[in-house]
Amino acid sequence: MSEHYYSKKPQVESKPRRWNFTLRGFSFVFETDAGVFSKSEVDFGSRVLIDSFEMPAVAGCILDVGCGYGPIGLSIAKSYPDRIIHMMDVNERAVHLTKRNAELNGVQNVQIYESDALSSVQEEQIAAVLTNPPIRAGKKTIFKFYDEAHEKLANSGELWIVIQKKQGAPSTIEHLKLKFSEVEIVEKRKGYWIIKAIK
Repeated sequence: MSEHYYSKKPQVESKPRRWNFTLRGFSFVFETDAGVFSKSEVDFGSRVLIDSFEMPAVAGCILDVGCGYGPIGLSIAKSYPDRIIHMMDVNERAVHLTKRNAELNGVQNVQIYESDALSSVQEEQIAAVLTNPPIRAGKKTIFKFYDEAHEKLANSGELWIVIQKKQGAPSTIEHLKLKFSEVEIVEKRKGYWIIKAIK
């Protein structure tokens, strides 16, 4: 079976690298490695999600699920220093890198830990969940995660997703409409859709 970036323990040889990137007007230094998603630059879909996100007027922490080496959660944490951002990934190497990148960029309002989707999340009444989901994990896995996010969100809390149209954005919207009170497409850019679902 081939290894994916959502494997718990990447077997691919470690080849760390470091580069700079600007997100939401902040300059970041990112340390990345083989075995994590989009190791050479912040992928386009995540950048569109980062640019599109607006903090809901709901109290509570924010979750970055499948955080990789941290671009989504760290840029949101820098933008909203009064909020705690929980960043999680099933990939041990990704979690280590996110902790390192939080340190390198002086971001302190974060909690970073291993979690298979939301399995390790203790908090309830969450204000927002952001994700660039691992589409290759399969529709059943992804939809189960959407349902779990709904359970964890506070009333009027929001789930923000980036997904390509060709990789299932329309079916994602149909599924979200079964549980969420409101589902909207916030942005469409080069085939990527930013979907916001409000509980």
